[in-house]
Amino acid sequence: MVTVTDDDGPRPRIVDAAARLLEDGGSEAVSTRAVSAAAGVQAPTIYRLFGDKQGLLDAVVSHGFETYLAEKMVREESDDPVADLRAGWDLHIGLALERPALYTLMYARPDGAGYSPAARAAFAVLAALVRRIAVAGRLRVAEGRAVGLVHSTGTGTALSLIAVPPGKRDPGLSDAAREAVIAAITTDAPAAPEPGPLAAAISLRAALDQVDVLTDAERALLAEWLDKVASGPVSTT
Repeated sequence: MVTVTDDDGPRPRIVDAAARLLEDGGSEAVSTRAVSAAAGVQAPTIYRLFGDKQGLLDAVVSHGFETYLAEKMVREESDDPVADLRAGWDLHIGLALERPALYTLMYARPDGAGYSPAARAAFAVLAALVRRIAVAGRLRVAEGRAVGLVHSTGTGTALSLIAVPPGKRDPGLSDAAREAVIAAITTDAPAAPEPGPLAAAISLRAALDQVDVLTDAERALLAEWLDKVASGPVSTT
């Protein structure tokens, strides 16, 4: 954990104190009283800056997620978008195993309010990775389904691993789940093995924002048609 300073007022100090409490005792340890004492501020300051405890937890999660990415993101984007998806999966699972309390707050908030802002940012990164695969012509299913499969399988794998004591975890579970999903959504070559409307629709839909000759209405209509082709059955006769 990187300790922050008071250069920007008490907010960084409060977030840092709450993050330490989270790592040591989980979300239940992050009470307003405990954070106030650890950060050396009064409770009203926390409410003024974050609104409520959930607002504070969201700030802690966002800070922790950004810090983790800054520590781990040393690999530049490669020419192989599928390899980059593999790296993104491993980074995702690594966050879960190294900082389980933080990860659980990202994807399984105790208030039932859905994903945290940090989780939604991570989802956007995943969508961008899948978009690159689609543009390369290597996606065998519609983008939305591919993103959903990777996201649901990845978070499910991570939360399942967190729930098991480290010494009893299946060390190959994450790799097996990753490769199963990648096999389900991608092709082995830059083009579909049997060119047809499905592959063409997926690739064109992914690159549609680069088409400048259409009006907004025409682009929206074409996107609707392409989504329908990419999501529907394709005749093999």
